[in-house]
Amino acid sequence: MGWKEDWKAKEHSAMDAVRRIGRGRHIFIGSGAAEPIALVEALTANAECFSDNPIVHLLTLGPAPYVEERFASNFRHNAYFIGPNVREAVGAGRADYTPVFLSQIPKLITSRRTPVDVALVSVAPPDDNGYVNLGVSVDIVLAAVDAADVVIAEVNPAMPRIHGAGAIPTRLIDAWCTTEHPLPEHPPETLDEVDMEIGKHVASLVPDRATLQMGIGRIPDATLMSLMDRKDLGVWTEMFSDRLIDLVENGNVTGKYKTTDKWRINSSFTFGTQRLYDFIDDNPAFEFRPSDIMNDPGRISRQHMMVAINSALQVDLTGQVSADSIGSKFYSGIGGQVDFIRGASLCPGGKPIIALRSTAKGGTISRIVASLAEGSGVVTSRGDVRYVVTEFGIADLWGRSVRERATALIEIAHPDFRDELLASAKQRKYVFQDQQTGPATAPRGWSRKLETSRGTVRIRLLRRMDERKMQDLFYNLSEETKQKRWMTAMVRLPHEAMEQYLDVDYDRRVAFVVEHTESPDAEPAILAVGRYAGVVGQDDAEVAFVVRDDWQGVGVGTALLERLVAFARSRGLDALTAEVLSTNAKMLRVFHDFGLPIRTKLEEGVIDVRISLEEKRPK
Repeated sequence: MGWKEDWKAKEHSAMDAVRRIGRGRHIFIGSGAAEPIALVEALTANAECFSDNPIVHLLTLGPAPYVEERFASNFRHNAYFIGPNVREAVGAGRADYTPVFLSQIPKLITSRRTPVDVALVSVAPPDDNGYVNLGVSVDIVLAAVDAADVVIAEVNPAMPRIHGAGAIPTRLIDAWCTTEHPLPEHPPETLDEVDMEIGKHVASLVPDRATLQMGIGRIPDATLMSLMDRKDLGVWTEMFSDRLIDLVENGNVTGKYKTTDKWRINSSFTFGTQRLYDFIDDNPAFEFRPSDIMNDPGRISRQHMMVAINSALQVDLTGQVSADSIGSKFYSGIGGQVDFIRGASLCPGGKPIIALRSTAKGGTISRIVASLAEGSGVVTSRGDVRYVVTEFGIADLWGRSVRERATALIEIAHPDFRDELLASAKQRKYVFQDQQTGPATAPRGWSRKLETSRGTVRIRLLRRMDERKMQDLFYNLSEETKQKRWMTAMVRLPHEAMEQYLDVDYDRRVAFVVEHTESPDAEPAILAVGRYAGVVGQDDAEVAFVVRDDWQGVGVGTALLERLVAFARSRGLDALTAEVLSTNAKMLRVFHDFGLPIRTKLEEGVIDVRISLEEKRPK
């Protein structure tokens, strides 16, 4: 008998197909938008045929009637990832949750650690060679097909045919029924200003040629929308949504520099709108593979500059991430977060990122917390976390002490909660007892790159996290440079003195630093700092600079003055003043050559400088 005749002989109605399942047999249901909806409906329509049948699956987009209380004696659901359609049942104790890394689920199934007797899947119709296609969800579905004694397929012409591992021979299907309906859709959500700010911060960490992993939701969408100027991005991800298609069509995603499957987009499942389903249908640019491959940290670590972008429900001041529960209430799942965070952290040039809004419940609750809510599970440990991003900035926690972590995380928490968080950190002895909260939020748009004869440097506003770097700068200055800057013999710059330098308000007290990174994984070093300090109500402020000796004479001081002049103008100041030793020829030359009107006055070896912040020097 040829495959076509064999295939035809296996056709049944959905109702007849599910009646092949015996009582107590373990049932697997296909994932996401590939949920076999007709077969699921047939299960509960034939509930009298079932008793104590376990049901397992990842998140599904369709209905989940088997978790209703009236079917408690018929079915018992176990979620690998809790979706909205089963969340209430899990919370009520009518369904179970298994916390597990997505990379390990296929092995659980094939080893029969989690038995699968019957797999209910949705597939595209057979091709001319006798292969059906798992379409938009290969993930753990392929393992279930391999492990099951009985495979029942719902054949849907609307299912896209996806290249990769999802093609399976019709001989593996024991029974099938026909259905024809559009796949469940998950349209992009409307983004607000907070989403876009987070997206911009995350995007700032993504270089050209990076390989991306991202999930679905507002923050991944905002990030993708902020990458429209990047070049030759690659994709190795567990899933993606519609916004990725925009980058593909815009030419930002090429896969040119990928380590694995150059020119291809690799994933294990997807869901979105019909536009996405149409775009990926029989598109050779997309290849889907199972989760034990796509989420394998070892394979992830071998990708080219892997950037993993994941979310969280809470992050505590030590860097612990809760992502699957709110207190003791299970909310979602571990998914692939740890797989990709660890893989990206092991990748040369890789960047593991946790991104979240700073608050929840309309701004009434901080998601940066002193300690995780009681009962919350730690999905990503403090040792795995590197970047944490909110709408208020980026905290780089890699290699940081608890004091530095707490300081960095408070800095990106919502301003309404920073004082409370700092008080809790002091109570826990995480930070200095005299540490101050600092200003509300550093204004965006003031960072600049500068090309010098010694390499590329970055000019940015001073942050409270810079305390140790500022001390390192001081102790790397020559005695002559210290004397010119402070006009006295400075031998120490202790924490107590640093509190004064870190006291900025981004208005009348402002400081910019210049930093340089020797290698991609190295800690950026501060090479120079320029600041001004004035009094509210006055139209001028006093400015001062210091540049590390080995970086003097390459334009750093001039660049700092340019930033300070621009900032002072934006705050309505009319002039900057300075006191400069008459022997400090380099600093005087910076002021004189800048091109603004300048007045000087010599008194006892010190030159008083006043720079007018007019647009140009009068002729």
